Amino acid sequence: MQTILVTRHAESECSARGVVNGEPNSRCPLTERGEEQARALGRSLVGRRIDLYVTSEFPRARRTAEIALAGHEPEPPWLELAELNDIRVGAFEQGPLENYVSWAHTHESDESPAGGGESRREAAVRYARGFRIVLARTEPVILVVTHGLAVSFLREAAAGQGFHARHVPVPYARPFEFSAVELAQALNRLEAWESDPRWSE
Repeated sequence: MQTILVTRHAESECSARGVVNGEPNSRCPLTERGEEQARALGRSLVGRRIDLYVTSEFPRARRTAEIALAGHEPEPPWLELAELNDIRVGAFEQGPLENYVSWAHTHESDESPAGGGESRREAAVRYARGFRIVLARTEPVILVVTHGLAVSFLREAAAGQGFHARHVPVPYARPFEFSAVELAQALNRLEAWESDPRWSE
């Protein structure tokens, strides 16, 4: 039976400073606390097989996985998926997170920020596509390191709490476990939300 472990990356310097970063080529390394969170994630995985690890294109996601899996035997292969990237925030990039959050709370989920940003509905569609790629893999145990919004959407879909796009806070570097059946059910719900006109704040 396939198992998928999904986690948010560890704390980054952008997160610690309250700066929003939706572009993977921007420099935003893990903090010292983030590196310890990644090591703690690794300790939580001791004794568990990991057959594949999947990350977004963001260095903070891959670094979290690398630290967590350091010394893991055998060393699992890596798959990078742009579909699991953080949401693009357009003109809010590298600005205060609170400014983007305030904008999001006063705009519908299908509205995109100026400057090439991405709507929350678009991000949800992309996340569902990325997790479908993961689900299609044949490895028995897969670790996925992605971003808070992706994990939030997935957890809410798994719980059946739909028709809104509010970002529920997600802890750093804490894995949430799904069977293939549970992940498929969550994605079915997420994809249904995407096409429902009630999918709003």
